[in-house]
Amino acid sequence: MRNLALFSIILMLLSCASEPAIDTIPGPTQIVRLSDSEIKGLDPQKVSDLSSLRVAADQFEGLTRLDAKGNAEPGLASEWQISPDGLTWTFALRQNLRFSDGIDFDATLFPALFQRLRAPETAAAAKALFGNIVAVAAPDPNRLIVTLASPDPSLPALLAHPAMAALPLHRIRDAGDKWTSDRPMIASGPYQLIEWKLNDHARLERNPAWYDGTAPTATIIWKPMDDSLSAMRLFLSDGADIAADYPASRHQWLKENHPTAAHSVPYLGSYYFAFNTRAPPFDDRRVRRALSMAVEREWIADKVIGIGNIPAWGLLPPGLAGPAATRPEWANWPRKKRLQEASALLDAAGFGSDNPLRFEIRFNSSAEHRRVSVAMAAMWKPLGVEASLFNSEAALHFAALRQHDFALSRSGWIADLPTPENFLLVHQQANGGGNYSGYDNPVYDRILAQAIAEPDTRQRQKLMRDAEAILIADMPILPLYFYVTRSLVAPRIAGWEDNISNVHPSRTLLIRP
Repeated sequence: MRNLALFSIILMLLSCASEPAIDTIPGPTQIVRLSDSEIKGLDPQKVSDLSSLRVAADQFEGLTRLDAKGNAEPGLASEWQISPDGLTWTFALRQNLRFSDGIDFDATLFPALFQRLRAPETAAAAKALFGNIVAVAAPDPNRLIVTLASPDPSLPALLAHPAMAALPLHRIRDAGDKWTSDRPMIASGPYQLIEWKLNDHARLERNPAWYDGTAPTATIIWKPMDDSLSAMRLFLSDGADIAADYPASRHQWLKENHPTAAHSVPYLGSYYFAFNTRAPPFDDRRVRRALSMAVEREWIADKVIGIGNIPAWGLLPPGLAGPAATRPEWANWPRKKRLQEASALLDAAGFGSDNPLRFEIRFNSSAEHRRVSVAMAAMWKPLGVEASLFNSEAALHFAALRQHDFALSRSGWIADLPTPENFLLVHQQANGGGNYSGYDNPVYDRILAQAIAEPDTRQRQKLMRDAEAILIADMPILPLYFYVTRSLVAPRIAGWEDNISNVHPSRTLLIRP
């Protein structure tokens, strides 16, 4: 009898383990989304990882929000006006705004939110993003004035960041950091957190007090899955509606077998290698230009990476500061001509058969980074260049970059905002440790400063392009390609729109009938 009872318990446990919980799989009223990592925290002003910010964006809304295309649109503010000098923005807030617990709020909430964001004790991860904001004031409950140090046409996109969303300060004052332990969490956006099981899932359900009516889907489930292959398998077995990534090695197979599900689109990111311009041999611009000329970017993007990346000769992804990406004249030359010119530049710099150029390519642990490094080293051999490889773990890699302990190193940039200055400011001399190459050109810095101070959008774009042209002519970095994002979206999901910011708010998604 005892053995029979034990056997029954074992069967019950095995049954529970083999079947997914019914409440965390796709259903007629809920969408299951796979993120590529676990949520790191629930306070939008204290997190920086993408998984946490995505959950925060589902729960909290700011003066603006991002639509399905990744563009800023009115949120809690119905409209705004900009002063002629671009420094003063006046937002008109909607009336009768409430948190999910029924507590009213208005424009007077936002100056206090801004103070909390800037307070040292908050240790806000996104504080630097808001450094251009001088003051936030509410002259009356329905009007908010944001004052800037310099013009910023991208301010609506910045204010959509969850760090400046409407947070329940009335609860935060009472509970401190424990306010995020409330279930449901007090929210201002379309959803509120009902349940969070660490390393398992987060459940969000409609916020009944949301100003914009009823969110299209009753329940959103976020599940962490840091292994992209496992995420793909779960998706293909109908265990999820959306996967945030899939293995690059499966790209072609997915395109052939699941063409409507697999999405690979350009992203706000540039992949490049940084030259250490502080020391020989890369303190010589001729050497940097020679190596850049000899690199076959199309081949690297198409054959080495092979997931739809766009080859890059400049820093700015297409569309950020005009319709086309930067492409120097020599990029159109045949390889033979480029190698001849590159050889001449190296000769002029004192390198040749009697004095071959030797250096180390530094990269961090990744098969992709290794393949790219090997490919470049092979492309430089016809020039007599001897490039060795050095691989290290990511933390050690970036420590070496900050300490300038490298010759040529894998680097890159993924933008916080869809603005050209977010890319260009990285290479300003004043950026210090973040300017890995040590690039120092007063003309570049001056033109970039002029661009940032320019309120006219077209002139601002022109100046940004002028600054980029100087940067690429000097070649402190070796651009290779622009990043792409990879996603899997089930046919039953509507409202998904591919966009360069890789933003897909849950409130824009719905289940097809």
